[in-house]
Amino acid sequence: MTGLSSRPLHRIADAVIYLVLAVLALVCLAPFMNTLAMSFSASSAIDAREVVFIPKGFHLYAYQYSLGKPEFLRSIGISIERILLGVPLSMLLSVLAAYPLSRERGVFRGRTVYAWIFVFTILFSGGLIPSYMLVYKTGLIDTIGALIIPGAVPVFNIVLLLNFFRGIPKEIGEAAFIDGAGHWKSLFAIYIPLSAAVLATTALFSFVGHWNSWFDGIIYMNSDRNYPLQSYLQTLVLKTDLASVAFNSTVQGYELLSNKNIKAAQVIVGAVPVLIIYPFLQRYFSKGIVLGSVKD
Repeated sequence: MTGLSSRPLHRIADAVIYLVLAVLALVCLAPFMNTLAMSFSASSAIDAREVVFIPKGFHLYAYQYSLGKPEFLRSIGISIERILLGVPLSMLLSVLAAYPLSRERGVFRGRTVYAWIFVFTILFSGGLIPSYMLVYKTGLIDTIGALIIPGAVPVFNIVLLLNFFRGIPKEIGEAAFIDGAGHWKSLFAIYIPLSAAVLATTALFSFVGHWNSWFDGIIYMNSDRNYPLQSYLQTLVLKTDLASVAFNSTVQGYELLSNKNIKAAQVIVGAVPVLIIYPFLQRYFSKGIVLGSVKD
């Protein structure tokens, strides 16, 4: 009787949990939907605060204007270059650091010392001015290297990878060594193929980190011509650049444009790559986090 009477209570509890999660999801989704609606709406409707989640006076002129701006397209190109160079480099360095740190003390006696050095960098940083001086003294200012090299070794990704490598049965590695494989062969032939979930997760972290980063572009780039997309979008939040549109009747649909729908369109364009890539890696995300979490 107790089991039967508890079933309705469990169903009610599940319904409440799903309802709360649905409300939280809608709250998180609301700003994006509002920005999306504004990007397709007429400036008069936006100024009148008539746009919430449904576009008013639907048009594509904000996207046409944004994608026709050379500086906007240039910033997208810089971000793409940053992704193509930064993500593979971060993944390579993370794997090369995580593999030796995952070995037993008998194999790598200095493992604990090096692990604590990496953890120390999570807890403490060198500070903004020393970081800038380091980048400046190495000649990376105003180059793509300033956006890639300072964050090329993400310690959080290393922690996920090394704990995942520790979870791989050591008998597999021992069998490979008996067959004549060294550490390099074991890493690339055994450990990496078995680590698809955590590698996909860390690749997603690295991609999102590079794509969404804007502060380093503001600091390390002296010219806005070298800004990545997010740094460029940040400058748009702080300044108004619609004067060239408002008084230029050659811009198609200029009477329907405003700073708000132009900026909204550019924000949506900046979010599209993450929205495209995430669904393909989402199935690995939770599994990679769980398998790469700290083990006893």
